[in-house]
Amino acid sequence: MQTIELLTGGIVLATYAGVAVGRVPGLKMNRATIALVGAAALIAIGAINERQAYAALDIGTVLLLAAMMVINANLRMAGFFTLVSDWVVRLARTPRTLLALVIFASGVLSAIFLNDPVCLLFTPLVIDICLRLKRDPLPYLIGLGTAANIGSVATITGNPQNLIIGQASQIPFLTFLLYLGPLALVGLAICWGVIVLAYRQEFTATSLALPPDGAPKTATNGNGRSAIYAPLLRRTMLVVIGLMIAFLVGLPIVSSAGIAAGLLLVSRLRPNKLLAIDWELLAFFGGMFIITGAIEATGLSEQIFQAVAPLIQGGVAPLSLTTGVLSNIVSNVPAVLLLRPEIGSLPNAQQAWLTLAMSSTLSGNLTLLGSAATLIVAEVAARRGIRIGFVEFLRVGIPITVMTLLVGIVWLMLVG
Repeated sequence: MQTIELLTGGIVLATYAGVAVGRVPGLKMNRATIALVGAAALIAIGAINERQAYAALDIGTVLLLAAMMVINANLRMAGFFTLVSDWVVRLARTPRTLLALVIFASGVLSAIFLNDPVCLLFTPLVIDICLRLKRDPLPYLIGLGTAANIGSVATITGNPQNLIIGQASQIPFLTFLLYLGPLALVGLAICWGVIVLAYRQEFTATSLALPPDGAPKTATNGNGRSAIYAPLLRRTMLVVIGLMIAFLVGLPIVSSAGIAAGLLLVSRLRPNKLLAIDWELLAFFGGMFIITGAIEATGLSEQIFQAVAPLIQGGVAPLSLTTGVLSNIVSNVPAVLLLRPEIGSLPNAQQAWLTLAMSSTLSGNLTLLGSAATLIVAEVAARRGIRIGFVEFLRVGIPITVMTLLVGIVWLMLVG
C-alpha cells in the first residue's frame, strides 16, 4: 500500500505541475490531456478502481457547465455580446468611462454566463473598440480579464470552481449572491481604480475620438447584414430570464440549467452550432475529479489535511491565504477539489464554502497565469498582435488581488 501511495503522490504532483504550467515540454499536451493522462495513470497503478472513478465524477457539475455552454453558444449566435459591445461604445464619453463600462459589462456577464466564455467572446470586441476609438487596448484588456474573475465570484454559475462549490455545499443561489454579490461590486470598483492609477497617461484624456463616421453602427457579419439576429436573441433572452428567476426562487440549479439548455436546443439551426461546447474543459474536469478521488481513496487526502488543518480550521483569514497560495501553485479548480472533502465538516461550513469560493477566485488575478480567464484574454490578444507581458500584468494584478482579498476577508468575517 505504501508503494501505491508513493506512486500516487508522484503522479499527482506531476499532473498538478503540468496543469499549473499548462503544457509538457516536448509534447503537444494541454491541461485537459494532462489531467486525463494523470487519471489514467492512477487507474493503471490501482490507486483508484473503475467503480471508485465513476463515483468520483461529479456529474451535476459537468452537466451544469455543459448547459451554461449551450446557453452561451445561443447568446453568441444571436449577437448578444456584439450588442453589448455596441452599447459600451455608445455610452462611453471618456477613457475612464470606457474602462468602467468594459469592467462592469465583463463582471456582470461573467457572474451570469461563466467568466471564461465571456473573455473569449469579448477580447476581440474590446480590441476593435479600442482601435476604433484610438486608445491603447492594454489597460482595457487587463480590466476585462481581472473584472471577469472578480464579477464571477458573485454567483454559483460565475466560474468552474464556484460550480463545484455550489454542488458540494448546496448553498442556495440567492444566498450565495447575497453574500458575495456586494463583494464583487466593491472588487470591480477597486479594479477600475487600480488600472486608472497604473495607466495615468491613458486616462488623462477628457473625451474619446469617435470614428470618422461618428457614433458606431451595429456590427455586421461581414456580408453587410446585421450580426444581431433578433428572433434568436428574443428567444434566448426569454429563456435566460426564466433561468435567472428559477435560480433566485430556489429551484434546483442543475435541473433548471438543463431545462433551459434543452429549450434552446429545439431549433432550426444546425446542432453542431447549438452544441458549441468546450469539450476540453469538460474532459479536464473529468480527469481532475478522478485524480481527487484517487487522493481520497489512497488516504493521501487525510495526510494533507492533517498538515494544513490548523490553517483550514483557523477561520476566514487563514483559509483564504491557504486557498490563495494553493490556487496559484496548482490552479484554482484543483485547489478547490483538494480542499472540498474537509470544508463541509468545519463548524461554520457555509462561511468556509463562501471563503473558499472568494479566495480561490480573487487570487486568480495575482498573475497572468493565475486563471483561465486572464490567460484567454492574453492568448486571444496575442493573435491580434497585442502582447500582455507577465511583469506588465503584475503591476495591476498584485494590488487588485491584495486589496480584493483583504476586503473579502473582512466582509466574510463580518457577515459570515
